[in-house]
Amino acid sequence: MTPATATLQIDIVSDVVCPWCIVGYLQLAEALESTGTPHKIRWHPFELNPGMAQAGQNMREHIAEKYGSTKEQSDESRDRLTEVGAELGFEFRFTEDMRMHNTFNVHQLLHWAEQQGRMHDLKLALFSGHFTDGRNLSDNSVLADMAFEIGLDRAEALAVLNEQRFALQVREAENHWKNQGIRSVPAVIFNQRHLVSGAQGVENFKGILEQLKTLE
Repeated sequence: MTPATATLQIDIVSDVVCPWCIVGYLQLAEALESTGTPHKIRWHPFELNPGMAQAGQNMREHIAEKYGSTKEQSDESRDRLTEVGAELGFEFRFTEDMRMHNTFNVHQLLHWAEQQGRMHDLKLALFSGHFTDGRNLSDNSVLADMAFEIGLDRAEALAVLNEQRFALQVREAENHWKNQGIRSVPAVIFNQRHLVSGAQGVENFKGILEQLKTLE
């Protein structure tokens, strides 16, 4: 980047029920801190399961149906995520009754939180709420509670969800990124030009950040 102190714009397309999205973000965050890279992050919506019923589904059942995974494969994946998460200071607490959720309302709440300057804080709270605390992200009351817990107005948060106030804006944003070719997450776009997909690992992200300095 020129000058060296220029702020790196980082757009992250993700879903809060995507485990590799939080892993990828934490890896990137560690690389940003290690390299002292000035940056600004903005999150964007992506639904892993847009057709899922609002009540959600048992996670093991969902993974088996969607990917054909056996219980043994599922356990291996959970163990790997738990280990990687622990290395990054994030606790995955998988349980047998853990559920996958429809996250359309989650993204509406995040859109509203962005207007309050709190999208980033809420996004991280939602990752922890889902993967660590097993909170029901299908329940608007739970989502409103989580907004309140980071200092936002609970009644207004609940009204946003019940009224589907930002449904159109979220759909437009989702469609924008689909039209940009984003089909899987996390998808990280640096300075609106350089796309990196997946959780790359801290060292790889460091290398990417150093390379970007020579490209900009």
